[in-house]
Amino acid sequence: QVQLVESGGGLVQAGGSLRLSCAGSGRTLSSYGIGWFRQAPGKEREFVAVISPRGGDTDYGESVKGRFAISRDNAQNTVTLQMNSLKAEDTAVYYCAAGIRYWRGRYTSHMADSADWGQGTQVTVSA
Repeated sequence: QVQLVESGGGLVQAGGSLRLSCAGSGRTLSSYGIGWFRQAPGKEREFVAVISPRGGDTDYGESVKGRFAISRDNAQNTVTLQMNSLKAEDTAVYYCAAGIRYWRGRYTSHMADSADWGQGTQVTVSA
């Protein structure tokens, strides 16, 4: 099992940017697809982005396409989510997850069935 710690959340005005990081320990992240998900109060968890083990393939949720970018640095055992043009509806707790069975193409929810999850970081976007 890998331990994941998210950081970089905070309060930002609409239109602003934030950069989230996910640091892994215990095992290397390079063997895994890594995903970002979010959950707003009263809502179900939502897929945000995923990146393949070597970083060559990515997929995004429809609501963040063109605004968010996921990247990874396997040497540093980290995954980053760059969030631009933030909107109030992006407000949520953001979680990273390792062990995503994603290699290419479109993400589907069953790929995260055996994932390890971090504790999450709060992102609040003020209108």
